[in-house]
Amino acid sequence: MALILSAHPNIEISISNKTILQQLEQSGLEIEVRDLSRLYPHFEIDVEAEQAALQRHSTIVFQYPFYWYNMPAILKHWFDKVLTYQFAYGSKGDKLKGRNFLASFTVGAPETGYKTLADHHFRVLEFCKNIEQTAYYAQMNYIDPIFTYGHSVNAGIAATEITAKAEQHAQKLIAQLELLGRC
Repeated sequence: MALILSAHPNIEISISNKTILQQLEQSGLEIEVRDLSRLYPHFEIDVEAEQAALQRHSTIVFQYPFYWYNMPAILKHWFDKVLTYQFAYGSKGDKLKGRNFLASFTVGAPETGYKTLADHHFRVLEFCKNIEQTAYYAQMNYIDPIFTYGHSVNAGIAATEITAKAEQHAQKLIAQLELLGRC
């Protein structure tokens, strides 16, 4: 049903993304999880394997932490390598047409940091325009991202609170995947 592309650079130290992936794996949903950082620690992406994985699923979820207003480098590199001409776009590039594209990410800063333009100048969804355009260019169905704030101990948030937020995030993601599975 769904392919989960995990792009946390070090999932072992993560509270949020690790919790979200554990919840997904325990959900009973038919999913395939591909941990890009573990599969490709030296960024040498197996394009054919990744394209085959994409073609096995109707929904693609990109699970990652929001880093410097963007996705981690491994995921950007994955996009550059895997979504090739005549596969994802071009006159014969329709291999992803009609598949669901869903970004699911955690934001370290609290929500209050994004409520005013003085703190970050832009709101989180404004940073998603590039992935939205990517989905449209590949003829995929762009699903509004699922994201939650306050996932960083560096921002003074307690690990127990982060875990609770990650569990809530996972439940939203699971509900969305169940809904997409019924369509």
